[in-house]
Amino acid sequence: MKALFFVSALLFAASTAVTIAWGVSMSAMGGMPMPGGWTMSMTWMPGQDWSGAALSFLGMWVVMMMAMMMPSLVPMLLRYRQAIGTKWHGPVAWLTVLVGAGYFFVWTLFGIAVFPLGVALATAEMQRPELSRAVPVAVAVVVLIAGLLQFTGWKAKQLACCRQAAGCSSEMPAGLGRAWLQGLRFGLHCSQCCFGLIILLLVIGVMDLRMMAIVAAAITAERLAPAGVPVAQTTGALVAGVGLFLIARAVF
Repeated sequence: MKALFFVSALLFAASTAVTIAWGVSMSAMGGMPMPGGWTMSMTWMPGQDWSGAALSFLGMWVVMMMAMMMPSLVPMLLRYRQAIGTKWHGPVAWLTVLVGAGYFFVWTLFGIAVFPLGVALATAEMQRPELSRAVPVAVAVVVLIAGLLQFTGWKAKQLACCRQAAGCSSEMPAGLGRAWLQGLRFGLHCSQCCFGLIILLLVIGVMDLRMMAIVAAAITAERLAPAGVPVAQTTGALVAGVGLFLIARAVF
């Protein structure tokens, strides 16, 4: 158990430090003023080609996810170790590593999907001023929807799965291959549970350190609080309120 906490704390500290450094670097680059009164963040470093930018983003994304998700993942891994201890006679540490690797593999795939979509949207916004002018309203609507998702039964179901070590399965699997699959299951439930909040982060600014900290705190609170659903709904109410404010500001 001590090794799990030590390694997790080390990964969290390292990923947080790198994320902060990246965020400061991106902020120093500034942004591009766009029609509609908003600023597009610079996600490409000077001199980078498309493949270099994709690899940089993916590396940044994985490190950022480790910093944001580690506080809520560690209790999940701890419960997994406790549940699997009587069913596996080999080193439990390797199973835990595979579960964690499977979990972050899902988030890596999420990042792979996000990058080309983000590039396509940014390109369209730069080429079509009328689309750029609609961005503030579109962002506000997305924020509102992200808040409302926190009240849905789908959110409650996924949150319940994330708060259970078995990922809503009645029997904890044992074995190396099954540990990897269990990590994928954890990651799938987590990505679905956090979908609204992660989309909120993406539309507000993926490297906005303040928003990143707020989203990470909200995810951790709804996972670890004694009653997760009320916490998620409180977050949803606040986010929906911000969405309504942004809509009113964009329209009027």
